[in-house]
Amino acid sequence: MALWRLLAVLAFGLGVVGAFLPVLPTVPFLLLSAWAAGKGWPAFEAWLLRHPRFGPPVQRWRERGAIGRGAKWFATVMMAASAGVLQLFGTVAPWVRIVVPLFLLGMCIWLWLRPEE
Repeated sequence: MALWRLLAVLAFGLGVVGAFLPVLPTVPFLLLSAWAAGKGWPAFEAWLLRHPRFGPPVQRWRERGAIGRGAKWFATVMMAASAGVLQLFGTVAPWVRIVVPLFLLGMCIWLWLRPEE
């Protein structure tokens, strides 16, 4: 039970930080936090679901697997920027320069196939 609570708090903290830092996603960490809280801290899960800022994206995901259009655009832009930075400044193996952008493209396709609000 303590590990679920620890995971819930850590994921929530990363989600809050992600709300202010564009390089760190917010919603995936909130989803992880709500999931972990549901395993070992129902009161925190209920609070998170009722929260006016953080609750709606978690509820939309749980109800319909939905992701807001703004979040989709933001994620797409950030993935494209990441792929661009990797191509321009990355000192990595050539296969990484191919595989990572293809993976990000696959993630973008999956993301845009998710229902919206």
